[in-house]
Amino acid sequence: MNTSKILTEESLGFFEKYLNNASPTGYEWEGQKIWMSYLKPYVDHFITDTYGTAVGVINPDAPYRVVIEGHSDEISWYVNYITDEGLIYVIRNGGSDHQIAPSKWVNIHTDNGIVKGVFGWPAIHTRDKSKEEPPKLENIFIDIGAKDKKEVEKMGVHVGCVITYPDTFQVLNKDKFVCRAIDNRVGGFMIAQVARLLHENKIKLPFGLYVTNSVQEEIGLRGAEMITQRIKPHVALITDVCHDTTTPMIEKKSEGHIEIGAGPVVSYAPAVQHKLRERILQTARAHKIPYQRLSASRSTGTDTDAFAYSNGGVASALISLPLRYMHTTVEMVHRDDVANVIRLIYETLLTIKEGETFSYFD
Repeated sequence: MNTSKILTEESLGFFEKYLNNASPTGYEWEGQKIWMSYLKPYVDHFITDTYGTAVGVINPDAPYRVVIEGHSDEISWYVNYITDEGLIYVIRNGGSDHQIAPSKWVNIHTDNGIVKGVFGWPAIHTRDKSKEEPPKLENIFIDIGAKDKKEVEKMGVHVGCVITYPDTFQVLNKDKFVCRAIDNRVGGFMIAQVARLLHENKIKLPFGLYVTNSVQEEIGLRGAEMITQRIKPHVALITDVCHDTTTPMIEKKSEGHIEIGAGPVVSYAPAVQHKLRERILQTARAHKIPYQRLSASRSTGTDTDAFAYSNGGVASALISLPLRYMHTTVEMVHRDDVANVIRLIYETLLTIKEGETFSYFD
């Protein structure tokens, strides 16, 4: 299966539309609607829950249930305090990086629509060079051009409004995809392509497949915790992003050696079920799919942990996509890695048999 069949012009058009749409943690539903609309021809029906997780189901009556999962939310900010002078201070919604904020444009989401603003920063001429102060949560602020607090409120901005960056999808040097929110709407994109390929190739799976796009991962795996209780899967293949460690200021002794363009990343961690992980590695070798290995310590920090430790224990594994500049507006992944993660999930699914327990004692 070549890359052009996996990443078609149509599928990449969906990817761009899906990424460009704002989907902050706790406000994912518009993005979920885009995702569900794309996925609809390839699944039998959908499950949604109270907080916005969406699941496309194939073979819903099958008693054996397999999940493939990504998460749909992106980091953002909340309006936290408005000064009398009309400037806005923020708190995080997820792991937003305060150091990249100064001079960035923002979209403030209000009941009246988007209000534009910028993260202001004092000019270099005006700062005391002897005690240069770095950006931090306490000193970054947003300016929406209002003269005072009353005008801010008149524009529809109030404490609790969510704030996102407007940066949109770009292709760099033909094979690098760059955007905010690739973490992890690329996961939703990749599992949707798996469903599309199963449909196009007329594959009849011997189990129910639950194509799951969870919410609220960025604040502690909350959407996955909720939806796994509803699906009660027997197997879960999770996809998320991980760090490319080849750029400056990253210590490989602690972070490992991972690079974009070198293939999907298969994780080793207590939450990763050994026999399922070995199945993934065997599949990669059988189909000549390049891969890398990554070790985690106590947890993977992904929705894998939520699925693995629910419902009495679910055989779970993590296939990650290498990414540069996580939680910035220029997150970067390699086209070939995206295609190969899709291939690896697809081919691994074809090896799973109905009723497999992946038990160490069988």
